[in-house]
Amino acid sequence: MSIGAKSQTIALYVDPNRGNAQSLAERVARAFSNCGHPVLSVEGQTQLGDASLLITIGGDGTLLRAARLAIETDTPLLGINTGRLGFLTEFDEDDPRIESLPELFARGLEIEERVALQAEYQGRRYFALNDVIVRKGGISRIVPFGLCLDDEQAAHIPADGICISTPTGSTAYFLTAGGAIISPRVEAFGIAPLLAHTLFSRPLIVPISSRVTINCDSDIESANLETDGDLVSELSPGTSVVITKHPKMIRFARTSRLHFFERLGEKMLWGVSIKRI
Repeated sequence: MSIGAKSQTIALYVDPNRGNAQSLAERVARAFSNCGHPVLSVEGQTQLGDASLLITIGGDGTLLRAARLAIETDTPLLGINTGRLGFLTEFDEDDPRIESLPELFARGLEIEERVALQAEYQGRRYFALNDVIVRKGGISRIVPFGLCLDDEQAAHIPADGICISTPTGSTAYFLTAGGAIISPRVEAFGIAPLLAHTLFSRPLIVPISSRVTINCDSDIESANLETDGDLVSELSPGTSVVITKHPKMIRFARTSRLHFFERLGEKMLWGVSIKRI
């Protein structure tokens, strides 16, 4: 699927804490302006208007924050990495193709759709591209978190918390929690306990249609709800968070079809012999 331009406007979302990101953003804005494209900076804004493409310049965290804006207007995301890993981004900052972005945009970019999560707590809904995490507060003692899948009670897990991940997020926090890498072509979510206090707790892979409920035990002194690494709400004892597939898909703009396992090898050394590291 190629990008269908709603307008000629290009939006930029830039990490304000990286000087190299700011200077690169100026170059990208100038290149598009010289080709007749209006350029909109969305730093600190909540609306993308009718922009046809949202370019993020920073690290993966920058792209995750920008995704919260892009999901509202179905605007495709294209990331330029000036951070450390850049697993989700399309270009590294030294990629010579950046100078040709206006021409690539005019020629037509490929669209790759990714599933996202929606967490609901006490009437409020929160978006996550990578993961939703419910974890105990810093001073809380260990008590079980209840886990329900659809209408079935699945487990009571004594742990520091529970991570629910999309395939996109399976190479992030979910992986460090012992979860599996999930191909973005697989329509599934991952569920992993965080520092479980049992030898018999294992990560789960569940269908994308699942309704996941995490119950906070009434004895929990404090707990937090996090989406994509940001704390979005404190949780009260005895309450529940419901996680489902987000009704919209996130759209990544690509110059060509993503080769996921090749990206794993380049960025995370997956499948690389230890003798070559």
